Amino acid sequence: MVTPQKAKRRTSRRAAAGLPAPDVAREFSRRLRAWFRRNARDLPWRQTRDAYRILVSELMLQQTQVSRVLDFYERFLTRFPDLASLASAREGQVLAQWRGLGYYARARNLHKLARRVVREEASVYGGTLPSVPDELRALPGVGAYTAGAVASFAYEQRAALVDTNVARVLKRCFAPTLHPKRARDLARLWVIAEAVLPRSGRAGWTHNQALMELGALVCTARVKHCGKCPVRTLCRSRTIEDMDSGSR
Repeated sequence: MVTPQKAKRRTSRRAAAGLPAPDVAREFSRRLRAWFRRNARDLPWRQTRDAYRILVSELMLQQTQVSRVLDFYERFLTRFPDLASLASAREGQVLAQWRGLGYYARARNLHKLARRVVREEASVYGGTLPSVPDELRALPGVGAYTAGAVASFAYEQRAALVDTNVARVLKRCFAPTLHPKRARDLARLWVIAEAVLPRSGRAGWTHNQALMELGALVCTARVKHCGKCPVRTLCRSRTIEDMDSGSR
């Protein structure tokens, strides 16, 4: 049984660690998901739970704008519709389909990944991408964010993820003093991402998509559109700015 004293101590520990209180975390996620259902862009990789297609989209989206990826995503998948067809291709053929996107290490790693999963270690993977983030991270070119994205978006696993957009939203909302480019601070943002993640994987899919969408459309690097933000009343940065304005 959780006594009021224990609950208070837990809340104090969360606050000391820079984590939102449980009720704040739940409300943050609830508002995010409601906003996403009304405002989400219609993107092709959101219409599938195919792990390979989601992996392709995530790798293409690294350091590349959505509008640019849209021009390449379907073309690449038409040529290589699954891991098996990609594994059978020569590296030059893969790079040719990637030409124009840049950062060709992404294409090379994707090709290596397909060969490992389909050919070199088929007995381990069975020709399919794993659903567990730690297992995904063992594959070429798959970091913590990409592993979380594939686990969440393809398999609806309860998996946190932090990319540039998510880090910016979480920092501004819950930890304004953190700097995501510092390894220690980025690690704390991952802890916050886990703390605000819903319990179910299905809700987590919407939550993670919403976090990324909010960072891309509303809480952007250049402009904070606070008037359009569904979580503005929970945002510590907004509270601090309001206090500063009121003290002038």
